[in-house]
Amino acid sequence: MQEIQDKDRKPPKKPLIYYYIIAMVVVLLLNALFFPSVLETKVVEVAYSDFLTMVDDGLVQEVALEESSGQLVFTAEQPDNSDKIGIYKTGIWPDDGQRLLEQLRSDPDISFSAEIPTQANPILSFIVSWVAPILFFLLIGELISRWMTKRMGNMGGMGNAMAFGKSGAKIYVEQAETGVTFADVAGQDEAKESLLEVVDFLHDPEKYASIGAKLPKGVLLVGPPGTGKTLLAKAVAGEAKVPFFSMSGSEFVEMFVGMGAAKVRDLFKQANEKAPCIVFIDEIDAIGKKRDAGGLTGNDEREQTLNQLLAEMDGFDARKGVVLLAATNRPESLDPALLRPGRFDRRVPVELPDLQGREAILKVHAKDVKLSGNIDWSLIARATAGASGAELANIINEAALRAVRQNRTAVEQSDLEESVETVIAGAQRKSAVVSPKEKRIVAYHEIGHALVAALQSNSAPVTKITIIPRTSGALGYTMQVDEGDKMLMSRVELRNKLATLTGGRCAEELVFGEDQMTTGASNDIEQATKLARAMITRYGMTEEFGMMALETVQNQYLGGDTSLTCAGDTAGRVDEMVCTTIKQAHDKAYKILSENRAALDRLAAYLLEKETITGEEFMDLLKQDIQA
Repeated sequence: MQEIQDKDRKPPKKPLIYYYIIAMVVVLLLNALFFPSVLETKVVEVAYSDFLTMVDDGLVQEVALEESSGQLVFTAEQPDNSDKIGIYKTGIWPDDGQRLLEQLRSDPDISFSAEIPTQANPILSFIVSWVAPILFFLLIGELISRWMTKRMGNMGGMGNAMAFGKSGAKIYVEQAETGVTFADVAGQDEAKESLLEVVDFLHDPEKYASIGAKLPKGVLLVGPPGTGKTLLAKAVAGEAKVPFFSMSGSEFVEMFVGMGAAKVRDLFKQANEKAPCIVFIDEIDAIGKKRDAGGLTGNDEREQTLNQLLAEMDGFDARKGVVLLAATNRPESLDPALLRPGRFDRRVPVELPDLQGREAILKVHAKDVKLSGNIDWSLIARATAGASGAELANIINEAALRAVRQNRTAVEQSDLEESVETVIAGAQRKSAVVSPKEKRIVAYHEIGHALVAALQSNSAPVTKITIIPRTSGALGYTMQVDEGDKMLMSRVELRNKLATLTGGRCAEELVFGEDQMTTGASNDIEQATKLARAMITRYGMTEEFGMMALETVQNQYLGGDTSLTCAGDTAGRVDEMVCTTIKQAHDKAYKILSENRAALDRLAAYLLEKETITGEEFMDLLKQDIQA
């Protein structure tokens, strides 16, 4: 977006150059009054007779002989002003040198010098006396100004002391220049529908005022990272064609107590002056966290900033058309006073896109990319289940980069498929050297996963198997893609997934023996344990505990960390049940592979030869073995 500066904000009354000029005048006055220039001293040439008269009158103080010209240079008191010393020059009368020398030596008030300073070079005198002090002062002032700017920037991002209390919010121009509208946001139809009401109010506030309806003061956008919360806020401003103030929550946090609250006041002051407008605070949890119930806190500045934000939200008039949008991926950490009606009246979830949403997002990001042939967007969308809008944009970009590396002028289907794998498992490590023995173990491991998945009902079909190492550390992987999005999973499907996860280790045990099992199943074990524990503690899929919740999820939009909420002995029984559930899945997978050992060997040998096979190739070979 094109950023513009706030024209209403006045600069400091007296700029820095004003003080420079004052200081320069002071330096010039001091130089003229107390340090007179060498230019004021002149050498006056006098007659020889006048010199003798000045000697007789006792005015001469110091005498020197210029050998080059044969003249005398002397200092003497001026006849009309005894307090001022002058420099004079005179020639010597022929044949009078010896007499003059004796006369001068006999006078105790006259001294001889090797050289008496005469008039300096005028240009050099002017530079030393006038220009040099001014330049020196300007240099010192510039160094001090830069040091202060750097120091103030480190303390809070302020360029100078006059910036204290200024919000620093970015102001964006309207849609005609930014070009961000709801058409640029795909896969979030429900969120756009909720925000369209805000846009309609800003366009036609009288329609709502006639019935007594009020515009929501605040709209909170919540969802995982990368789902388009900031883009939605900009699109609202673009559709409404009103000024858009954008600021991050962390920009309110300052070293000095009270500065954050001052920034809040300044932000809302600017917003009221430019109403109707939209104020967007990204990552509002930086200043909106729950306050300490006991009144003890280690960050008074953050709490003062939050209190000021609450007061401003109560104080501004929604009828002016000032809408506060905020985004966060940690809504559970926000203070209840911030979420009550009258402040953030509406919460808009911005969730991960579904299948249709992912397909629409891929097309939006690909509209500026040159494509070759017919692209199966549905296939790419199915392969990216759980991906956010930012990740889908990255997939499109990775595909374009791969096409450039392959010296092609357009992106093909294979580029998109490879970019999906790059984002999920990392790029191929073509330089990695894997021994034939380890390669054979990896082949059996991956075929073990695929074979167990294919021979169970209610399992996602296998689409690709590879034993090419990836930069994520995986030596191979098996990709399964559902035909559509699954919102719910039954206990049978979860048990089948557990069996598929244990299939790789089972294949190693069956072919190479239990003593030769490897560390390649570490990620499978982690996923299986997490899934089995969730079945017991969160999904209520056990007879012993039934529908009792034994675990809570925290930060659901940031990984979903869990913590047990049960007694210690109950936690021990949960561990035993998790172990039993995984063992049952392991036994099931081992039995499937034992009964289909011939298919396991043939498919592993084929994968070892090809290194990568598609799901269709895998199923064709498996059907041949089953029919045989």
